[in-house]
Amino acid sequence: MKMKYLIFGSIAFYSYFARSQDTSSPPEKIDKTEIEILFHHYLQDGNHSAVTGGTGTEKLTVFSPGLYIKRTAGRNTYALKGGVDVISSASTDNIDYVVSSASKRDARGYEQLDFSRSFSGDKLILGGGAGFSIESDYFSRAIRLNAEYLPSHKMCTYFLNVQMFFDDLRWGRLKEPLKLIYPSELRYKEWFDIYRRNTYAFNSGLTQIIGKRNVIGIFFEFSFQSGLLSTPFHRVYFADNSLAVENLPTSRTRTAFGFKWNSFIGGNVILKNRVDYYSDDFRIRGAGFDHETVIKISPRISMGPHFRFYLQNGSRYFAPYSEHPPDETFFTSDYDLSEFQTYLLGLNAKYSPNGYLGKNLLFNHLTFRYSYFSRTDNLYAHIFSLVLNGRFDISGD
Repeated sequence: MKMKYLIFGSIAFYSYFARSQDTSSPPEKIDKTEIEILFHHYLQDGNHSAVTGGTGTEKLTVFSPGLYIKRTAGRNTYALKGGVDVISSASTDNIDYVVSSASKRDARGYEQLDFSRSFSGDKLILGGGAGFSIESDYFSRAIRLNAEYLPSHKMCTYFLNVQMFFDDLRWGRLKEPLKLIYPSELRYKEWFDIYRRNTYAFNSGLTQIIGKRNVIGIFFEFSFQSGLLSTPFHRVYFADNSLAVENLPTSRTRTAFGFKWNSFIGGNVILKNRVDYYSDDFRIRGAGFDHETVIKISPRISMGPHFRFYLQNGSRYFAPYSEHPPDETFFTSDYDLSEFQTYLLGLNAKYSPNGYLGKNLLFNHLTFRYSYFSRTDNLYAHIFSLVLNGRFDISGD
């Protein structure tokens, strides 16, 4: 179903706008509440569904309204994120091989509450949070801890984040008794005796201001997963025409490195570049390059293109439809684990009046983002995102 693209896209989009705001603490006499309203629309199609063994439709449509609220009061900051994804998936519909079955439509709800506090004259910020995500086939709880340090010269920022996710992958949470769901013809036995998956993610890095026009950043990420890493409703067809449920190891370690360079050209153009390298013990290696150009057309309007290229080799556990030897221990026909290249090209447009609509209500910006995604296995997607950002200011005088 390729839901990871939607989830990662949503997270990245939230993070993009959250990081574009001033994260330092304001003077204590000012309280402010920042509000972002997000709408995300994702349309996908392809012909290598893992639900049907690496062949068949991957058609997917998702509508995702969301809300982000951040309240700053003195040295304390409180943040709430929440939303829902309304999903229509022809691919998941094929779990039962019944057109318009209950699995065709689904919804995912999520919520996260964060708190942070600044210390030592705003040079140190410590925080944490918790949240959850629920869908028909899983329930996830999340815990997050973070630290940020800004030296007195304010030319460099160091950060450290730790995230933990605890997932229950049983189906039927909203309607039926909890159980793992398998393809309809493979329900004659229980393929797995576990149903939980735990993820521990660590990322750190620094950003450095160089002169008046350049900012660079270096990042490191490490994660470890354990538990049920297979998707129970993914089929695998073998070379001898036998059939089984996807089976992957019960642990996975991933590492990633990143480097960014933002450059200010004149007074109207900003170039944002990032290079990433990824590896894991499924023997997947990947490298990506991101670029975004921001052009200031007027004091209130900016726009520009963005582009991403990613190259990945295939996992040792992957093989296409009907090409797995029947004696393999681990096997999948999920093309997310295959060898491919991806291309993402799009346009951003931002209107930033930064003007008060009333005594205390500040209209910060309205941002539109469109992306076209293409993968060399014929998967493609259109992604539309819209963000409205405003702020309430309350003076302590």
